Amino acid sequence: MKKVAVITDSNSGITQSEAKKLGIHVVPMPFFVNGDTFYEDISMNQDEFYGYLAQGADVMTSQPAPDTLMKLWDSVLECYDEIVYIPMSSGLSSSCGTAMMLSYEEKYENKVFVVDNQRISVTQRRSVMDAIELAQNGYDGKQIQEILLREKFESSIYIMVDTLSYLKKGGRITPAAAAIGTVLRIKPVLQIQGEKLDAYAKVKTLKAAKSTMIKAIRHDFEERFHDPDGDNFYMHVAYTADDTEAQAFRKELETEFPGHRVDFVDPLSLSVSCHIGPGALAVAISKKVPELGKKKKKKKLKTACTGMVCPVQAVLLG
Repeated sequence: MKKVAVITDSNSGITQSEAKKLGIHVVPMPFFVNGDTFYEDISMNQDEFYGYLAQGADVMTSQPAPDTLMKLWDSVLECYDEIVYIPMSSGLSSSCGTAMMLSYEEKYENKVFVVDNQRISVTQRRSVMDAIELAQNGYDGKQIQEILLREKFESSIYIMVDTLSYLKKGGRITPAAAAIGTVLRIKPVLQIQGEKLDAYAKVKTLKAAKSTMIKAIRHDFEERFHDPDGDNFYMHVAYTADDTEAQAFRKELETEFPGHRVDFVDPLSLSVSCHIGPGALAVAISKKVPELGKKKKKKKLKTACTGMVCPVQAVLLG
């Protein structure tokens, strides 16, 4: 059986310490803050990021340098036969397209399988967890890629934005619309279904936002996925800056959808957070992969090269 490594980026919400426990690798997304370069969860954590936002710093997202990604792949392929790389959605960043082009190079042919399954944050994390389990169950890189691509539109994310200032700063709404919305205390609810971050609804209170998102998920279960009870779906919660409301929302969701357990309560990736700011709250669902209902004897997915320096750290710091 081929040894398959799973790699993702920090948009998945998986930290470097979690990645080590899971036996995978996470590429940290780079950021420019007032002209200086930082790497998510390497040289910049969540608290520092929101501190910069509060100060009004000039924050810009970027993508991993091609050379950085190739060095990581080369290092990992010394220990594994194949790599499944799951970056953030190509509709939200060009980093996925760059990775796909790199994977076409001859030395990576039939070795590196890039999955553009149109996901980010908790839904991207779910894809990573599915890939890990598929690899444990004996699926090879190509098979895992095909399964995740087949399921790529089988998820939804709804996000309540607490402030309009970051949408204005990113050019997603006009200054006039932001000013009017602020006066009216509007809290937009956005959606991610596949490639884009789109407007979904406008509300004025947190309570109304949560009610709107719950109704949206219920509608998706019934009308979009034809699974009224959502039996074939995972449910997740995400947030920016403070998890207090997220933990409360988790309990509400588990009450509204009996039998469901919210499996992840994670901070939204910084690539999304810089556009929506602190105070955001989100709910997401991801369809369960049918192949994982067919239980096989699992093998623990672990780093094949014992005693080596973490490839991510070595590439960035070396």
